[in-house]
Amino acid sequence: MRLLPGYLSSDQQRSLLAEIRAVLVQAPLYNPAMPRSGSPYSVRMSNCGSHGWLSDQTGYRYSPDHPVTGAPWPAIPRPVLDLWHETTGLAYAPQACLINYYGASAKLGLHRDQDEEAKDAPILSISLGDTAVFRLGGPERKSPTKSLRLGSGDLLVLSGPSRHWFHGVDRILPGTSQLLPEGGRFNLTLRRVTTP
Repeated sequence: MRLLPGYLSSDQQRSLLAEIRAVLVQAPLYNPAMPRSGSPYSVRMSNCGSHGWLSDQTGYRYSPDHPVTGAPWPAIPRPVLDLWHETTGLAYAPQACLINYYGASAKLGLHRDQDEEAKDAPILSISLGDTAVFRLGGPERKSPTKSLRLGSGDLLVLSGPSRHWFHGVDRILPGTSQLLPEGGRFNLTLRRVTTP
């Protein structure tokens, strides 16, 4: 696990946010549901890239199309791809960029990203907006956890063993960033889905 605090300057954050807002015009945020129960997430989601991650009553999966509009996901913006190559050092590109929007009361329970065929490929997380209290565990759900704060412009890379560690977001700290006029936080999660 590598935390890269303050990796993005204020100008870079504003530029990246503009790219994400352009994606969301084509692929609006929607409200996903938990498998089986159908309970709504407190986080709203969208995607860009060839593979969009979905969660609904039928389970978790990747799909080429937006579940509400039916349109294909937009391409991952070039600056986001550049960050992937810079931080991972890998020549191959990610195929999925999950866009999570956290409002003031949103959180995300402990989970592992295990729906990908490319299980050894790293995960890159990009934070924009209010600070998140991020919880990082270990390979088992009962592994000890620790919390760290992810501020706007921070990047986090999960690779090697940490690629399979449980993690989640306990809460958002409202008012810790002025980047989003509406408040809250965007998190971009980049993944490779198929084996490169």
